[in-house]
Amino acid sequence: MEEIKGYVEHIVYRNEDNGYTVFNLNNDDGDLTCVGKFHYIEEGELLELTGEYIVHKVYGTQLQVETSKVCQPEDKVSIERYLGSGAIKGVGPSLAGRIVKKFGGDTFRIIEEEPERLAEVKGISERKAREIAIQVEEKKDMREAMIYLQKYGISTTLAARIYQHYGQSVYRVIEENPYQMADHVPGVGFKTADEIASKVGIHTDSDYRIRSGIFYTLLQSVNEGHVYLLQEVLLYRASQLLDVEIQHIEKYVMDLAMEKKVVLKESDEGLRVYSAHYYYMELTVAKMLHDLNVDFDVTPSVLEHRIHMIEEQAELALDDRQREAVMEAVRHGILIVTGGPGTGKTTTINAMIHFFEEEGADILLAAPTGRAAKRMTEATGCEAQTIHRLLEVSGNPEDDDKRENVGFGRNAENPLESDVIIIDEMSMVDLPLMKALLDAIMPGTRLIMVGDGNQLPSVGPGRVLKDMIASDCFPVVKLEKIFRQAKESDIIVNAHKINRGEPVILDNKSMDFFFLKRSDPNVIISVVITLIQKKLPKFVDASPYDIQVLTPMRKGNLGVERLNKILQQYLNPPSPQKQEKEVGDRLLREGDKVMQIKNNYQLEWEVCTKYGMTIDKGLGVFNGDMGIIKNINTYEETVTVEYDEQRQVKYPYAILDELELAYAITIHKAQGSEYPAVVIPLLQGPRQLYNRNLIYTAVTRARKCVTLVGSDSVFQEMIQNTSEQRRNTSLAERIRELA
Repeated sequence: MEEIKGYVEHIVYRNEDNGYTVFNLNNDDGDLTCVGKFHYIEEGELLELTGEYIVHKVYGTQLQVETSKVCQPEDKVSIERYLGSGAIKGVGPSLAGRIVKKFGGDTFRIIEEEPERLAEVKGISERKAREIAIQVEEKKDMREAMIYLQKYGISTTLAARIYQHYGQSVYRVIEENPYQMADHVPGVGFKTADEIASKVGIHTDSDYRIRSGIFYTLLQSVNEGHVYLLQEVLLYRASQLLDVEIQHIEKYVMDLAMEKKVVLKESDEGLRVYSAHYYYMELTVAKMLHDLNVDFDVTPSVLEHRIHMIEEQAELALDDRQREAVMEAVRHGILIVTGGPGTGKTTTINAMIHFFEEEGADILLAAPTGRAAKRMTEATGCEAQTIHRLLEVSGNPEDDDKRENVGFGRNAENPLESDVIIIDEMSMVDLPLMKALLDAIMPGTRLIMVGDGNQLPSVGPGRVLKDMIASDCFPVVKLEKIFRQAKESDIIVNAHKINRGEPVILDNKSMDFFFLKRSDPNVIISVVITLIQKKLPKFVDASPYDIQVLTPMRKGNLGVERLNKILQQYLNPPSPQKQEKEVGDRLLREGDKVMQIKNNYQLEWEVCTKYGMTIDKGLGVFNGDMGIIKNINTYEETVTVEYDEQRQVKYPYAILDELELAYAITIHKAQGSEYPAVVIPLLQGPRQLYNRNLIYTAVTRARKCVTLVGSDSVFQEMIQNTSEQRRNTSLAERIRELA
């Protein structure tokens, strides 16, 4: 084991989440590259290190640090170096030199005990002297706090965030009520606070713990799509989480209401408990929809004539419902157009675009996902973008409940400049995104929402499209006629049969809809592999990576987790040329197909030329985005993923839990996407999940070919099962109250 002492000359790389740092150390022997994990480190500091020398195949000799100790600079050179390193704001090398020249080896004692004497140095006022002293003290305090917090398993980044919020009060917060961090510090949830509390010795029946646990349970239900929970359900779930009897926790719901963290509303089904944030979000969305829902005065005969002229000029043949949709779009501030595949939604959108362009109107097109926006662009010939890009995402709008839409550049103060906004795949839009969108739309702008009401609801909370339709307060045009060209596709014909609850013929005489009956899960997986590797690529003229396996569940023999491990071995086998990285029980490999599984508004993406020049960049990678791992850099500890439109994103190892393999994905995750071919393995599963909505959504994801492999009886049972997983939402009621 080597022992070495020197100054941090330059920090080359630092991963704030796990503390992994690469830096240059300088001492009498020259420069040395050091790597290791550090609680807190700054350029200019004097460190005492122990470790082993290693030889990196690219970067040469390095010291792999085992232990480190920060030393107080002890000679004039060390003190001057530290003060002039930039660690103290407003003190550069020349000022540092003057301070040390004046006070010599006594400099730090002067700063700590007699800071006013710094004003004796030319260029330092009394105020600046106080600022320097405060900073030196803060650095010392922060380092101690970081080391203290990391005893509780808190990452460097989170520790810094906690310290920035509480300062020196952090010790009192941790010892008295760590649960308050779940309310105040982004990134600290109930589970983290509960772990800290147990280490500190706080009792399981503490008031703080119970209140925090109830509120956490309520917020967890948002992940299931709920906007509220009935009190009896909330109390049952909270008691299971906290391991405390229900009768001991009921009174705390009223405490939370008095703190204005929850809202209680009586209803026919019982007492509803909302988190205040989502209650007022529903209310605000209802109010903004109400304000947009204005009527425009247009003469019917003139309108009909103009639509007829557009049909001729653009060579569009509209049926009565499509014509009605265009008329309603012109007459009203809000319009909802619904319909299944092949019913002419795209033709209707194109007719609307032609009409409003003739009027000289500014039109914006958007969809919830990158793939849906790309499809909209191809279908209309006009540029469509994701809703997040339309709203100019710049931070994390999910981080801060108090400053609404903090992460969107377009909002009430800076609205979208457009006369008409058309949103496709509306069934995917959740309540928070709808709130952000409406916030950026001025009354007088027409908002046209197009979607398929029979698709699965959004991944996020709420069921905006269905609630708007259910409210009976907005014009809704339902397209039902399947057009001639669409009738030639059994994918579309069978999708409509599924939707109507009619049995589907599975004789494999179709050109694009096949059912391979198998009953053994391992045989099914073997068939799926053969289809992807050998049969389907030529049949649909696509690569194996473009063919998507869709499965109802995450767990089980045919669940996402097992399928991905097996498919990875066949579609991207290990190779000495491919770097790998283990993440928990998963393995990521260069060349893997992966998916982002949560919204990350801070991740930067770049589009580069083949020579590495950046031609476009931006922020944000979103739940459901799919890409390919291009590079795993073990030195930088990063994984680079390339998404649609050649957007490249570097992931630090610390956030790789946001990525998962995507050879197989759940049907829920496939919403809004379309693939050349889909393969659906299907055996018995939970009735509540295996319903008509699910199989309808899966089938309608395919453009050229659907192949189901498994039990035909399960398939037909799903068609007959109309039960849906209920979502607790009340947007329809809020809209009706305002109307």
